[in-house]
Amino acid sequence: MSDPHRRHLFDEWARHYDDSVQSGQGYPFDGYERVLDRILALAGPQPGMDILELGIGTGNLAARFVGTGASLWGLDFSGEMLAQAREKLPQARLAQADLLGAWPAEFWRRYHRIVSAYVFHEFDFSTKLALIRRLADHHLADGGYLVIGDIAFPSREALARVREWAGRRWDAEEDYWVAEEAIPALEGLGFSVAYEPLSSCGGVFVIRAA
Repeated sequence: MSDPHRRHLFDEWARHYDDSVQSGQGYPFDGYERVLDRILALAGPQPGMDILELGIGTGNLAARFVGTGASLWGLDFSGEMLAQAREKLPQARLAQADLLGAWPAEFWRRYHRIVSAYVFHEFDFSTKLALIRRLADHHLADGGYLVIGDIAFPSREALARVREWAGRRWDAEEDYWVAEEAIPALEGLGFSVAYEPLSSCGGVFVIRAA
């Protein structure tokens, strides 16, 4: 996500992002609130935990963790998105960074949970796997795990149905999760994976070192 054009698009989107993800039904944000609520529940935040959100955006997911006693950390490549997140989350440690590149030194540490919402579809499948491997190897504390909510489909058939329904609104540049393909690939890398479909195009993965 180091493409300056993509960064510019997200900077522009920041002004109306919250309205766009919450106002519509169907693709691509069907079930948006349910996905974020389920990430929170599956992460199980407790006092003293360090929780990192990848692609924190305007802070809609991280805001759900406020009051849990967990310490919040967040990275995003859009400065305008981060500006809105800072208004919502003055207590969080936030920084601008390309998730696939070098992170600020203070973020090079281990976390009890790493969470993400509607970010991983920006990466192709092999990049998704490589990033998850990097996170597990270098950034998860013992017993920690990842909770990833995103545009996701149980199968290629389910994806095809939504793509047909979406028509011209379908974004062919994105690489959406297909659980029947992602789960065995992740298991092949030594992870245990649980997947919950929550809407026509939203789902959550819990990924743990096996």
